[in-house]
Amino acid sequence: MLEESVGADAASVVISALEALPSVSIRLNPEKLTECPFEGGEKVPWSPYGYFLPERPVFTLDPLFHAGCYYVQDSSAMFVGELFRRIAGELEGPVSVLDLCAAPGGKTTDLSASLRERFGDDFTLIANEVMKKRYGVLRGNVRTWGDRRVGTLSRDPAGFPGKPLFDIILADVPCSGEGMFRKDSGAVEDWSESTVEFCAARQKRILSDIWPSLRPGGYLIYSTCTFNRLENDGILSWIASELGAEVLDFGPFEGVFKTEYGYSLLPGFVRGEGQFAAALRKDGDSSLPPDDLFALLGAERPAPEPLSGPFWDLSRDEAVRYLHGDALRLPPEAPTGVLTLTFEDHPLGQAKNLGSRCNNLYPKESRIRMSI
Repeated sequence: MLEESVGADAASVVISALEALPSVSIRLNPEKLTECPFEGGEKVPWSPYGYFLPERPVFTLDPLFHAGCYYVQDSSAMFVGELFRRIAGELEGPVSVLDLCAAPGGKTTDLSASLRERFGDDFTLIANEVMKKRYGVLRGNVRTWGDRRVGTLSRDPAGFPGKPLFDIILADVPCSGEGMFRKDSGAVEDWSESTVEFCAARQKRILSDIWPSLRPGGYLIYSTCTFNRLENDGILSWIASELGAEVLDFGPFEGVFKTEYGYSLLPGFVRGEGQFAAALRKDGDSSLPPDDLFALLGAERPAPEPLSGPFWDLSRDEAVRYLHGDALRLPPEAPTGVLTLTFEDHPLGQAKNLGSRCNNLYPKESRIRMSI
């Protein structure tokens, strides 16, 4: 199927690349960091916030990671954010966006940063994940990122109200996972032609269910982490003809394969893993007023950071021990009572300083579990 999708020569390059070690990349939260916090970072070509790292740090032991200052994300997955920014750049606020299959939250946080840069507070982003266990991870990552215009939800696509609510929907749909073969040996073991056919049928069901929620004239960004035509260009052709949409062409991107309807990022040609992405515009036009989506859908939102009260900055060692859930003893000059503990002025969480001891109030479900 790979040869059928990209040709024999390209397929051989991809197969050879799968034997190499995967790259490491992060994407900054521009509300919290403006420079790469690691030495030797190189820019990802299609992300204003993305950096390749020369080696993989122990992210779990970095307080800036826990403060939501950056997100660890494959560089190819960041390409979806570039298509999103090109579409969002043509719109005026207020804008409503749905990230339909959002866990663990990488693309959600990318969309959040791009929306805030383009629209300020004049946007609503709903991040949805139907799988309850994965939803907990999504909710935690959105909370750590910290944007109050982002809400989380766990709902099947068929469970949305069935009326046009969103200007843009990102559908990063479940797929056969060929693009993750280098990182996930389980994806290799689970793959089969019947799996591909099953995934394509499920993708059509998901898109059919959510299509009424996209406003006429609105945009669908479709993405997978697989290579085959059946789940990629085949689905795009089906959307255009059966649901009613125009496929968009954004022109060439260096190192990225242009397929009939979208873009395929292939290991060996780019530094990241496999990713397919494309965008369509739904037929028709809409001038409907925006809904209060947080209230309508019952979405959860991150708690606001405290705007007042004592803040106390920790050293790196203290911050890691705090994130691990250890008891701290702050110096005598630290205020007593409930404090917001920070690292390099980035809030981490709260503690109650009693003077003789400091009760750790960092959520148990978010604590570092590895030995430090």
